[in-house]
Amino acid sequence: MGQRIVTGVIAGAGFLALLWLGGWYYTGVLVLLALIGFREYVKLNGQKALRGDVLAGFAAVLILAMPELPFGWHTPTVEVVAWFLMFALLASTVFSKNKLTLEHASLLFLGAFYIGLGFRYMAVARDLPHGVFWPLLVFFCIWASDAGAYFVGRAVGKTKLWPAISPNKTIEGAVGGLLIAMLVAVVFAVVWPDWLGFGRAVGIGLAAAVAGQLGDLIQSAYKRFRGVKDSGNLLPGHGGVLDRTDSWLIVFPLVHLLGLLPN
Repeated sequence: MGQRIVTGVIAGAGFLALLWLGGWYYTGVLVLLALIGFREYVKLNGQKALRGDVLAGFAAVLILAMPELPFGWHTPTVEVVAWFLMFALLASTVFSKNKLTLEHASLLFLGAFYIGLGFRYMAVARDLPHGVFWPLLVFFCIWASDAGAYFVGRAVGKTKLWPAISPNKTIEGAVGGLLIAMLVAVVFAVVWPDWLGFGRAVGIGLAAAVAGQLGDLIQSAYKRFRGVKDSGNLLPGHGGVLDRTDSWLIVFPLVHLLGLLPN
């Protein structure tokens, strides 16, 4: 537990510092995390990292994680990336004479967009009006939900939420995380009323808690299906990138797509 706390504090402080700096400091670390996360995903699925179709997936993640490409290069739309990745993956089944199957292609396509779009929307949030405010709000709501679910669950949790997937999670903890996330969002609205209205705050807190906890369960179910405890070992005591960002990857796209963040 001590190692977990120390690693969490150091990593969290470093990440928040890069978030505050913004620009390519922040986007760069998101791109790096996205590539590491996709490597973990590839390994979880028993794929070889240097295979052509997998490299196409890495390229898609790299492009998706950057809302704007450097050096003034033209930035392709998400639809363009989706089509070319689909084409490359389907073509790989032909050139490999079906040694690479449609199941391989589907898994890589799913992983590239699950991870690439998740980190893309984290970067997009930093470029919204008032800069660091919106991603910080969303992160705080996610972390409040996680902490609330853990401590409330330990204190009063009795009813298992989904024991087949995550045996330690309880319904009481989930409700506690939801309420605390909404409380944090409302505090942001009280402190910065010109930037965040009460209704939007409640919506963001609700989305962060519900989608964040679901994102955690999604990753837990997948790891259980693959028979592994952690997606990787990048962070001592915390596992891999996907273990730490499972909630982020779901919440950030959702709050954007629901219109809960400003355009």
